[in-house]
Amino acid sequence: MRNKGLVDVLLAVGFTAASMLLGHERPPPDWVRLDLFGYALTALVNLPVAVRRWAPVGVCVFVCAAWALYVAAGYWPVVNSMAPLLALYTVAAMRPVRTALACAGLTGAVWVYAGLTAAQSSMATVAAQAVVFPLVMCRFGRSARVSAKREERLARLTERLRTEQQDRAREAVAEEQARIARELHDVVAHHMSVISVQAGMAAYVFGTAPQTARGALDTISDTTREALQEMRRMLKVLRAGPGEPEDGWASYDPMPSVTRLGDMIERVRAAGLAVELRIEGEPRPVAPGVGLCAFRVVQEALTNVLKHAPLARAVVRVAYEPHHLAVTVTDDGAGTGPAPPPGRSDPATIGRGTGHGLIGMRERARLYGGTVDIGPLGEGFEVRLVLPTSARGTERRGDASDA
Repeated sequence: MRNKGLVDVLLAVGFTAASMLLGHERPPPDWVRLDLFGYALTALVNLPVAVRRWAPVGVCVFVCAAWALYVAAGYWPVVNSMAPLLALYTVAAMRPVRTALACAGLTGAVWVYAGLTAAQSSMATVAAQAVVFPLVMCRFGRSARVSAKREERLARLTERLRTEQQDRAREAVAEEQARIARELHDVVAHHMSVISVQAGMAAYVFGTAPQTARGALDTISDTTREALQEMRRMLKVLRAGPGEPEDGWASYDPMPSVTRLGDMIERVRAAGLAVELRIEGEPRPVAPGVGLCAFRVVQEALTNVLKHAPLARAVVRVAYEPHHLAVTVTDDGAGTGPAPPPGRSDPATIGRGTGHGLIGMRERARLYGGTVDIGPLGEGFEVRLVLPTSARGTERRGDASDA
């Protein structure tokens, strides 16, 4: 706004100087040559243009009145005809149509009055000019008003779009933080559970069975190394920006998937939990995200069994169906720890654990269009994960959820 004000001041000064230079020339017959009073009236007509944006209607009325006084004094009207038209344009650009037409009528009236004071003027020409010139200024002013409103709407839409983009960016960050939190929960909870069990066993048999204690320590070492590798992989993902090369990835193991369940189950067996792995159907490659989801859900389920039912026997079933991957983890409940407090009815916390792992299971399954069913099975517990592996499977899962 400050820049526009400076432009208006320069425009007012320029109009005043140009009008005075034109008035300094010899006027047509019947008109008085500019004198000191004429120069003062010329400044009075043109200088108010400097504040036309702050009071457009007032400036237009004042300029027309000063112009009429200038004509009444016998000076040539053409000298100061530009400032009233500019004031009228400003009114049309900033005020409603009714106000602009009223100011146009005032400007035209002064124009006709100037024509009447000249003996040699053609009234037809003067009348045409008094109508056409003000209407043209009104038309230009209305176009400028429409353009200004359009730009204002565009600016609001741009700001709204920027706000929405920022909101989406914050949501994406929150989702990524939740994903990383789930990954950390799965990695740390599972590996620390195995390490805790093995460390306790090593301490218990350290003096009586050194070989068993050494095996437990070896398991702790392998489990720690695997946990570090997975956490390094996550840090690598966080550090690498879009389009950056992924140098050094070859030094890490592949991303956990359903095909690596055997290795994890061997580690759980070494921790003392009896686990059986059953594969049903013809194994086939699945999407990396689907494989990682299945791996993490089985990992979380076995971690809960290891912590809360260490004497149980668990069975992991992986069924390769035509359009789905179904993974089921069941245990017989032997050695189950204390039951949850009475009255605990939150579905996310029914059964073993604090509920964070169960919530993570459901969130993972939802992310890949699948479902997780968690609940007691006889004396034991069951976790059943179903993930679509094809477009048809996704459609069927969507139809089932709608039903």
